[in-house]
Amino acid sequence: MSVLPSIKVTSPSFSRNEALVMELSGMPARVTLNSTGERLQGDNLVRYLADADAAILGLEKINAEVLERCPRIKLIAKYGVGLDNLDLDACRKRGVAVGWTPGVNRHAVAEQTIGCLISLARNLHGSNRKLQHGVWEKAGGRQVSGMIVGIIGLGCVGAELLRLLQPFVCAVLVNDIVDVQTICDQYGAVPASKEEIYARADAVTLHVPLTAETRQMINSSTLRQMKRSAFLINTARGEIVDQSALKHALRHGIIAGAAIDVYGSEPPADLDFLKFPNLLCTPHIAGNSQEAVLAMGQSALVHVRRFFGFGSASLRDESNLPFLNIAA
Repeated sequence: MSVLPSIKVTSPSFSRNEALVMELSGMPARVTLNSTGERLQGDNLVRYLADADAAILGLEKINAEVLERCPRIKLIAKYGVGLDNLDLDACRKRGVAVGWTPGVNRHAVAEQTIGCLISLARNLHGSNRKLQHGVWEKAGGRQVSGMIVGIIGLGCVGAELLRLLQPFVCAVLVNDIVDVQTICDQYGAVPASKEEIYARADAVTLHVPLTAETRQMINSSTLRQMKRSAFLINTARGEIVDQSALKHALRHGIIAGAAIDVYGSEPPADLDFLKFPNLLCTPHIAGNSQEAVLAMGQSALVHVRRFFGFGSASLRDESNLPFLNIAA
């Protein structure tokens, strides 16, 4: 009788989701969950995955060294959409398949971006903090309707945000490395350079992957190109923004405010920065709605089933989910 494959889940949030755990446990495999709640890294991650045939991976970093020390791994099923924590070249060289579904949490991230935009513009966050300290200050900010909004990155999340902005009748400037004229025509947006967005937008929101080109794309220079009344929103990846430059900009009024959900290191250690009154900060939850967690988990499970030839899902019809993308 053949030995059942060993499937290990690195993500704490997947491991806590009863529906996903039940679905995975029903597969003909030896399943291990990360029930400690800790973010595995380095030697701890290697020890955990050393005898795994497949990994359901969240934000943990997998590089060539990890794969070298975990030679049994043949599949990495991504729980989430970002691939910056995964060395795809190393996967290709070792013949490791990568199951990945783009945009599976786009609704959740776009919704949080809208929430951040409204909160910053209408001073909901700032007035709430003051009222909690007994300060009755009726400063209602400005309406989102009629604002100039700049979207940098018009992939799955950026496109969904553009759709959600329609009732606000904003002037929307968009920037992407690919031609976005068709979707701009559909929603009345205008393609623009990053420099034009920095100079004109009342709010700049980031929806790009973390690459060598986008790392610290927002820095002291670009922040100084923005209006002093402008807001910055980052629900993409922390390293896209130079946090020290943003801290300086918020402290000295170079921009009016910011909302960030992601950080260069998580959890962030600079508590002084997190307490800034013109900063709305959340703990990497934009893509973490109940619905998004389930959708990301189901996507990862589809990739596992297809790779090993297991039966169909019981949670819902997997024909509605995108096909497996092999990056190996």
